Amino acid sequence: MTITPALDREQTTEARQRLAVAAGAALLVAGLVLVLFVLPAEFAVDPFGVGARSGLLDLGVVGQQVDALNETASAGAAQATILAPQERAFQQETVEFTAAPGEGLEYKYRLDKGESLLYSWKTSGPVHVEFHAEPDGGPAGYAQTYEMVDSLSSSAGTLTAPFSGIHGWYWQNRGTEPVTVTLTAAGYYNMSHEFRTGQPVKNKMFQ
Repeated sequence: MTITPALDREQTTEARQRLAVAAGAALLVAGLVLVLFVLPAEFAVDPFGVGARSGLLDLGVVGQQVDALNETASAGAAQATILAPQERAFQQETVEFTAAPGEGLEYKYRLDKGESLLYSWKTSGPVHVEFHAEPDGGPAGYAQTYEMVDSLSSSAGTLTAPFSGIHGWYWQNRGTEPVTVTLTAAGYYNMSHEFRTGQPVKNKMFQ
């Protein structure tokens, strides 16, 4: 039997239509599987509530939490050294300064890159404070500011030096009465510097 060209075209068109329907159905099923099951289980996204009813949403939430913790741990490991042996002895001191009305002073520790400084300071009255550092070999007059507050009476924290240099505080008494600054610091520093306008720099060595 000879198939006419018209019949051949009709069969070809019908086959293409069946393929298109099958492909559309497969895409629809894949989309439903993605929305109803994969999104809740993998990404904690549950637009139709099926994940919550099936328990897949809880699995997705846990997975997201684990991923977040892993990312945090990886970022922390990349940014900070977990163990940093030191050749120098651990140092700790408490020092006290008095600033007259309008007077400012600086006190800084020499730290190598990656070394940490634990600190706590308080004043008898509010002061303007700048916590900053001057890197070794940096441009004249350059300083990197960590914190600047116009009126503060206390602060505490830990600094990990991003570069080698001197790191510390500038306190200025903007009040009308003398202010006492009490600083407690600990770390592996080997030198400190006290700066006051019109006075020689006071250097202190630590053994």
